[in-house]
Amino acid sequence: MVARILFLLLLALNIGAAAWLLFAPTPEARAPRLTDPGVPMLQLLSERDAAIAHPELDSVPESEADLANDVCRTLGPFRTQADARAAATALRPLVKRSRTRETQQTQTRGYWVYFAAAPSREQALASARQLAERKVRDYYVITAGEQQNMISLGLFRDQGNAERRRAELVALGFEPKIATRSEDLPLYWIDFALVGSELPADFAVSVPMPTGTGVTPATCF
Repeated sequence: MVARILFLLLLALNIGAAAWLLFAPTPEARAPRLTDPGVPMLQLLSERDAAIAHPELDSVPESEADLANDVCRTLGPFRTQADARAAATALRPLVKRSRTRETQQTQTRGYWVYFAAAPSREQALASARQLAERKVRDYYVITAGEQQNMISLGLFRDQGNAERRRAELVALGFEPKIATRSEDLPLYWIDFALVGSELPADFAVSVPMPTGTGVTPATCF
């Protein structure tokens, strides 16, 4: 009798538990916090860029007709990038727009008097001995590199001095050559569009212009 009662009691408990699991309301799931309280959420660069891809303009864009009526000038040349940067910073608030560009200028560094490369080192040394026999000083036999077996007879800043050196050696029976030594140097320019047709009144005072720089007409950009 007792066993039967226990059986019925367990059966009732199982039926009750099954009914509760079947009909009980499902609790609403809460999403976990992405950050701690007070800590701002991280934002991907792509998300930030998408948000600012089309910002509002501070002013109405100029029409093609307005751009066609612009008056443009070029300021330069500047020998150093630092000088160009300082002038560009001072010029920017005075004009409609500006840009900095770089060009290259070939500059003569001096003149070189020399003997052409001999077929061998021995022949180059033989030519050097002939120079010494004629009391010629200030020469150097190049023993390596692209100018191997050439004889340097002097470097001169002034072309006239190089020509005189060559003439002295020709008078002694030699056939020296003269080569111009040059290098490419950068020059910096600032192109800008004016607000009106004339330079701003405070242009000369506000914009640093090293010796040799000036303002010339330019094609607008």
